[in-house]
Amino acid sequence: MTSSTADVVIVGAGFGGMYMLHKMRGLGLRAIVLERATGVGGTWYWNRYPGARCDVESMQYSYSFDPQLQQEWNWSERFASQPEILSYANHVADRLDLRRDIRFETSVTSAAYDEASQSWMVGTDGGDTVTARFCVMATGCLSTSRQPDFPGLSNFKGKTYHTGHWPHEGVDFTGKRVGVIGTGSSAIQAIPVIAEQAAHLTVFQRTPNFSIPTRNKAMDGAYEGWWKKDYPKHRNLARTLRAGVITNLNDMSALSVDAAERQRVYEDRWALGGTSFMASFNDLSVNKASNDTAAEFVRSKIRATITDPAVAEILLPHNHPIGTKRICVDSHYYETYNRPNVSLVDVRNSPIETITADGVMVAGREYPVDIIVFATGFDAMTGTLVGINPHGRDGATLAEEWEAGPRTYLGLMSAQFPNLFMITGPGSPSVLSNMIVSIEQHVDWVSDCIAYMNRNGLTAIEPRRDAQDAWVEHVNEMAFRTLYPTANSWYMGANIPGKPQVFMPYIGGVGAYRVKCDDVAAKGYEGFELGAGQARAAAE
Repeated sequence: MTSSTADVVIVGAGFGGMYMLHKMRGLGLRAIVLERATGVGGTWYWNRYPGARCDVESMQYSYSFDPQLQQEWNWSERFASQPEILSYANHVADRLDLRRDIRFETSVTSAAYDEASQSWMVGTDGGDTVTARFCVMATGCLSTSRQPDFPGLSNFKGKTYHTGHWPHEGVDFTGKRVGVIGTGSSAIQAIPVIAEQAAHLTVFQRTPNFSIPTRNKAMDGAYEGWWKKDYPKHRNLARTLRAGVITNLNDMSALSVDAAERQRVYEDRWALGGTSFMASFNDLSVNKASNDTAAEFVRSKIRATITDPAVAEILLPHNHPIGTKRICVDSHYYETYNRPNVSLVDVRNSPIETITADGVMVAGREYPVDIIVFATGFDAMTGTLVGINPHGRDGATLAEEWEAGPRTYLGLMSAQFPNLFMITGPGSPSVLSNMIVSIEQHVDWVSDCIAYMNRNGLTAIEPRRDAQDAWVEHVNEMAFRTLYPTANSWYMGANIPGKPQVFMPYIGGVGAYRVKCDDVAAKGYEGFELGAGQARAAAE
């Protein structure tokens, strides 16, 4: 057991934590990163399931802070696979010599603010303590997996895996009867690959999702050259857009054109592939009638792809507008259900009753399996933070402060927790955006804030209650201008029993959000209480 001191303690060595470390070094500050994995990469370290792939194009899913890095790294595919993204993360860690300040295989078990010294004391599973003036939670939005709690699971004689904690050595499904529970993004990527290996694959689906073909292919040299020729221009444009991704938005309503033109637009986007399908028209997220046209187009494609009409019907999403759950992208997902070795079990009306020693029991029938893959998702955005449960000033705990849902100012900080920053926290665009764009914006803002405090002899910063309340109200107001809250999605926390039903990310767009954050900083960190003494919320 050791006790260490630093200027900044950073939790997590994903893309947020790595860039934060780099920025702190640039300010001449001593930073220590605590990371539970054996290596860098965050979500791309853990999610090694078959078929794992990014849904943002490779040329846009990378750091922009280093022009030379942008030029020297070459992506092999339009949409990069998990191994390639992890290789990129390791390349960055090596290039910037980051590992010397990262403590791997170290889980954070506690974080407490000491008001007397105005510092954070962060405890680890090894009994060590790191004390630092600033604590930065770069813990990621999808880092606490939802573990299955099916009755009888302990009786199962076969192997079980979770897509969010995949064995590094991989899994051989050859000759095995495999069951996949869940049909979210991870499952939709994994199912086609598993089906190619398994003797038989049984998919247990509760809620069908909309998925668009990726149309993935080897990187086109001309396209790569177009990006690299003027990367700064393209990056600057992306930062002004709603999702932080250049998608060529069609700035027209789906209802402003006739049926034939609408069909042509959808066909073109379907052929292009990827999540840019949702940019087919400008009102798909706010107008139910427009959204219905897009949803029905995708349903027609599902019907046309699957040979068995009964199976197709089970796979048709009807319970949420398209895009209000994070739209999935796939490589031959629907075609997989035409394989003779693949079965689909609808567990919406007849849920899984129990896991037996030899399989999965649904509606009194046992489906025999040798391996179960749980694609049951994550306790998104808040799970890891609440799990650590930082203790702030005056005895406040994050779990209690967020009992009715997360409350932050700008998704960056929470009242009662001085000098505790969150990278892509709830109340920021985060999961509704290109995560790298949002990560860089947050890290840059936090770094500038710390530099400002150091220049001005300030030791503590904390959101005012009134500013935080106003931001939470604004986040909710913006969300309910859209169709998003109508879906029981993980954006709302609906996948976790007992979790408050609150729309967590900020839907106002990356560009508008950046302007707001910059304006707050330009006005001397408006809405924050800064001081050389203990921070106090002005509204209390």
